[in-house]
Amino acid sequence: MAQARAATVTKQEPYLWEGTDKTGKKVKGEMLAPGEAFVRQSLRRQGINVVKVGKQGMFARGHKITGKDIALFTRQLATMLKAGVPLLQSFDISSRSHSNPSLQRLLGEVKADIETGSSMSTAFRKHPKYFDGLYCNLVNAGEQAGILDTVLDRIATYQEKMLAIKGKIKSALFYPAIVMVVAFIITAGIMLFVIPAFKEMYGKSGQELPALTAFVMAVSDAFVDYWHIIFGAIGLTVYAVLKAWQRSPALRAKMDALILKAPVFGPLIEKATVARWARTFSAMFSAGVPMVESLDSVAGAAGNHVFMEATMKIKSQVSTGSGLAVSLQNAGIFPNMLIQMVAIGEESGSLDAMLTKVADYYEREVDDAVAGISSLMEPIIMVVLGVIIGGIVIAMYLPIFKMGSTV
Repeated sequence: MAQARAATVTKQEPYLWEGTDKTGKKVKGEMLAPGEAFVRQSLRRQGINVVKVGKQGMFARGHKITGKDIALFTRQLATMLKAGVPLLQSFDISSRSHSNPSLQRLLGEVKADIETGSSMSTAFRKHPKYFDGLYCNLVNAGEQAGILDTVLDRIATYQEKMLAIKGKIKSALFYPAIVMVVAFIITAGIMLFVIPAFKEMYGKSGQELPALTAFVMAVSDAFVDYWHIIFGAIGLTVYAVLKAWQRSPALRAKMDALILKAPVFGPLIEKATVARWARTFSAMFSAGVPMVESLDSVAGAAGNHVFMEATMKIKSQVSTGSGLAVSLQNAGIFPNMLIQMVAIGEESGSLDAMLTKVADYYEREVDDAVAGISSLMEPIIMVVLGVIIGGIVIAMYLPIFKMGSTV
């Protein structure tokens, strides 16, 4: 009987449907079902007049599942389990509360596995793209200890904190990057369309051009003659760097080390990494995961190859009996505050609480650093743009000023 039920569940597929409800309002959605007839029958029971039903691929285009979606689902699931709602019903409620059909499909797959007897952590492990090793290990620890609702609440808090840090880092980097791109596009436009008009005008006058004007016009000529090569080279370079970054762990390791040494942005990345490191370790340790096993997940979640290698060395030392604080000191890259707080936590038996305090502190440091970088970058960008655009304008009008002085 159980085998027959399992076979039925595994044959279920996602169907998109459209129709009208009892008031005539247009409605649509997705349903996991063994066939189209089942979808139509189920919708009719709900009083929906079905207009169209069709199979939907596992993940529809344009409906990407984001980290924010997973964090929101985790928070909802934790809240419902704390309120005493049964697990499978909680999945149903969460699925219906999201309009993203891809997420609905994902939750339907996980629920189907749980219905056939799998543990929730095992069901999550089948979708590593959305539920990483850290997530699954924490859920497994919560299931083993019987505190799944508490652990899910901690996971949700952890994910929300990590998303906030990522958002702040992106905002700090995005503003100067987009301004520089726009500045390049405007400068290229001036070189391609504006300066040639000046060149034609000055060519008719026959006067000798100042050195700065001649230089800018030479650059403009290069843009006009070789614009396809210039833009193509830039595009190919960006593409090659991204591909090399994806395929070469050695390049990523070198770039991670260089990023930490970069002026202005290096300290920001370092603080964000330390905050993530401490937050991850705290979440794992407070869920009852053994320290050595926790360090495996912490290394994977570090987000920087330098810190990942250091964490693996710490794990090796801890597994042979060394204290965590001593191992952190030997690594040579962790801030003294983290080391001292870990030492206090080891002595007092409150390591998870101390790590949480460290994470909170460095997250505030990230906030302050982002604000400082934003206020610092604005005048620097304005000066750079002023020099570039102002230099071009002066170069173009120098011959006119020279003619006026001659007259």
